[in-house]
Amino acid sequence: MLRSSEGLRHVRYEIRGRLARRAHELERLGYEIISLNIGNPGLFGFRTPESLRLAMIENLANAEGYCHQKGIFPAREAIVMHQQARGVQGVTADEVFIGNGASELIDLTLRALLNDGDEVLVPSPDYPLWTAAVTLNRGRAVHYPCRPENGFIPDPEEIARLVTPQTRAIVVINPNNPTGAVYPRAVLEGIARLAESRHLVVFSDEIYDQIVYDGAQFVPMATLVRDTLCATLSGLSKVYRACGYRVGWVVFSGRLRGAGDYLSALELLSSLRLCSNVPGQWAVQTALGGYQSIQELILPGGWLYESRRAILSAIAESRYLEVKPPAGAMYAFIGVKTDEFADFDDQRFALDLLEQKHVLVAPGVSFNVPYRTHFRVTNLPDAPILKRVFARIEEVLAGYAASKRGGSKGTGSKGPDAKGPGTKGSDAKGSGSRDTIVEASGRFR
Repeated sequence: MLRSSEGLRHVRYEIRGRLARRAHELERLGYEIISLNIGNPGLFGFRTPESLRLAMIENLANAEGYCHQKGIFPAREAIVMHQQARGVQGVTADEVFIGNGASELIDLTLRALLNDGDEVLVPSPDYPLWTAAVTLNRGRAVHYPCRPENGFIPDPEEIARLVTPQTRAIVVINPNNPTGAVYPRAVLEGIARLAESRHLVVFSDEIYDQIVYDGAQFVPMATLVRDTLCATLSGLSKVYRACGYRVGWVVFSGRLRGAGDYLSALELLSSLRLCSNVPGQWAVQTALGGYQSIQELILPGGWLYESRRAILSAIAESRYLEVKPPAGAMYAFIGVKTDEFADFDDQRFALDLLEQKHVLVAPGVSFNVPYRTHFRVTNLPDAPILKRVFARIEEVLAGYAASKRGGSKGTGSKGPDAKGPGTKGSDAKGSGSRDTIVEASGRFR
């Protein structure tokens, strides 16, 4: 038997894991699946701004060869100017690295830093690539809690108690994926002072920086970190709805003195993959310097604002659900009331919802939390689709409640099967194969 690497034993990415593969199986059988598991704007009809497409097309002749390993200069210089406009000082194009999305740079920045057993403080819930990349690069992810009862905002004093001599860095995801929390300045300042006092590298994931609602204020971490190294990660994927362009960047600021060896290692890793996608890089200058169309989407009447409102309205009317209203990003991290379902299992629920109602969500355990009561949805679909989705969610949960009242064990019993739009009927081929995916405990094999 050909076995996979032992280094992958503790690596998972369930956002595109077995539930997503089951969804693809159902789609091949002819069912229409509403996929709320991933923030992919193009899937729901969002278009990259035309100006970005034109900038890329007009420069295709300049994009046929490899470029510098850090990226093309016009793009890096535009990123510097963008950072300066946000109040970040002391950055030049030399401190900017462009990658194939921020995802690639998460891996490379950690690979250049970590040795066996080094610890990285990662939020819980987290965007799971951070935990996976720490693990893949020989480190140990130590999760600091962002508790639901605190609005998913971390406590710097609680984080400080997790620091050990092996701690090398701290990850901050703001605005947060999956919770939508936008961290107050005082919390970010507390984390910055902690990182400076313990000489920790700060990795600030700010890919959703302009997606905030109802007056929430985003504060760039790099404006607060001065006496340690700060790495700010962002890209074109979310704010500019250009996921497929695969263009992200990391900007280093703060205490650059003494970081030369680390930055040289990162440049070496960047050189080994030659360069990132060159055509997409030609869209960066236009994106950052042009009209910010995201504002039309996040204000009242805009698509993202109204879809978020639809989620909050549906949860307010639900007997079974609760949520901390997301102040940013494009997700809601939704809780199921434990007084109704003390033994609720998020993975079992997600599978039941997929099999019975043809809706795909990401179970909360995918985001490295110790509880099994949450799930994440994206607010990228329009409000009518989300209203339909939450009606189906309510039906599944009502079926659980009825089974509980009737004395059935567990929360995985099947409710009535919905005939969603585009489905072939209630008898889904293969839907009885769920036991090949989930054990009796509800955990994936």
